[in-house]
Amino acid sequence: MINITNIRVYIFALLCFWQSHINGAEKKTDDTKSTILMIDDHHILYRSGTKRNLKPLVRHSSRPLIGTDKPWETTIAYCSVYRNSITGKYQLWYQAWPGKSGCYLCYAESNDGIKWTKPSLGLVDYKGSKDNNILLINGYGASIIYDKTDPNAQKRYKAAFWEQDTKKGIEFPGTCIAFSADGINWKKHSNNPVIKGSYGDYIQPPIISDLKKINAQGKPLSTSDVIDLIWDPKKESYAIYAKTWLDGPKGNMHWKRAVVRTESTNFINWTKPKLVMVPDEFDGSGGEQDLARTAGGGGSDGVQLHSGPAFFYNDLYFSMLQVMDSGNTGNMPIELALSRDGDNWKRPFRNKWFIPPLDNKEIFDASLIWSNATPIFLKDVFRFYYGAYGKPWNSSDGAQISGIGLAEMPRNRFGGIEPIERFGQITLRSIDLNKVKGIEINGDATNGSIRPEILSDDGYRIPGYTKNDVKPLQTDSLKHQVEWNQKKIRDLPSGQYKLRLHLENAEIFAITIRY
Repeated sequence: MINITNIRVYIFALLCFWQSHINGAEKKTDDTKSTILMIDDHHILYRSGTKRNLKPLVRHSSRPLIGTDKPWETTIAYCSVYRNSITGKYQLWYQAWPGKSGCYLCYAESNDGIKWTKPSLGLVDYKGSKDNNILLINGYGASIIYDKTDPNAQKRYKAAFWEQDTKKGIEFPGTCIAFSADGINWKKHSNNPVIKGSYGDYIQPPIISDLKKINAQGKPLSTSDVIDLIWDPKKESYAIYAKTWLDGPKGNMHWKRAVVRTESTNFINWTKPKLVMVPDEFDGSGGEQDLARTAGGGGSDGVQLHSGPAFFYNDLYFSMLQVMDSGNTGNMPIELALSRDGDNWKRPFRNKWFIPPLDNKEIFDASLIWSNATPIFLKDVFRFYYGAYGKPWNSSDGAQISGIGLAEMPRNRFGGIEPIERFGQITLRSIDLNKVKGIEINGDATNGSIRPEILSDDGYRIPGYTKNDVKPLQTDSLKHQVEWNQKKIRDLPSGQYKLRLHLENAEIFAITIRY
């Protein structure tokens, strides 16, 4: 009899092998691009009469793409997604929680990222049957990436997850890892956990010589049970952003949640977790007293940073920060945080939600958003998949609703700059415009205009390249082509110049310079 699962595994392995060789031999073109995002002022010298706007993601639907339609899916949450750039096929991994029997890592796939199927894999027994889409047992909060650079085809897919049941083969609770050739058949690392985690009671940190309590509580400010894995191309290392626990006002452990980062060059040996994001007084009051554990989890009901899934894009780190308010609103919306090095983070959009909560608590993603570190970057749209709960943390309704959702944004429109009133201008830092083939503006000038001009490095206007010489941009486009009436940008002598953008009732999201 033909084994369907084995055929599926073979096809996936073959596709991954093919993709890695195609990518390795990809022909490079002479046309390179440099994109400047308006999400921060890193490339901006100064701007006058303008303001920056965060652009919240747009939810795809009020219904989940992947719902809880299986008996092992009482609730579903954490997820990771990968799209094969050759075949266009999507793979998605998500956590299913059936109740007291533990949690499961499950699998779905799609040809378009919208309609998903849950294949019967025949791998894990659930109540006497393997007719399910379960991959692993006890892979809590699993995060998965596809690593096309790994020479070992059996380890191209990598997973990091949390385990704490020491009765099932691990020495102590912590971050564990696993490998796969196809994203379906997984092999856990033989020496898990690779990071001793932080999880335990609401007590003072153990005395350093009290090994029994240390083993029970885990390391302060270590990883905990929310894991988000990425490949960091800037540092050429794997990185995990994970939930950790802060000590409370009186020193007690496991008071509020925060975010740590740890790195590895071989995926086995990881650096000591480094604290990178914490809640503070600007997140609001609450939890100043050392209280007993609450129904919402943690030692207090104050605002906490449940986790900070991060991804690297266009020389910038973005975090889909989960801002948990367990005691007041009960919501956990998503805030967008920014970093230039992956360690030092800024929160310029505090209380301006990238994925906001909803008032109607009967919708699956109204209250709690389980963001992840794996967006999908398509040509003209960016996709963000997430797990979600409809009922808030402090809800007394035990009938939770959940699912996997999707929110989208037009390419590079994380945030934009527009005039405070009618007019505004943005002057960029000096750039070398030698051998530039063209400039593209991602902006909306439907109700006004965008007029670029070029200044000398000293800030003087250049004849033929002023705002009066340019063809005004007056529509909404992801790639307006900048053209001057008589001059070409390639006619400029070599040297440093400043690009200035004049706005009239218009908004700019990004500038792309083509070389």
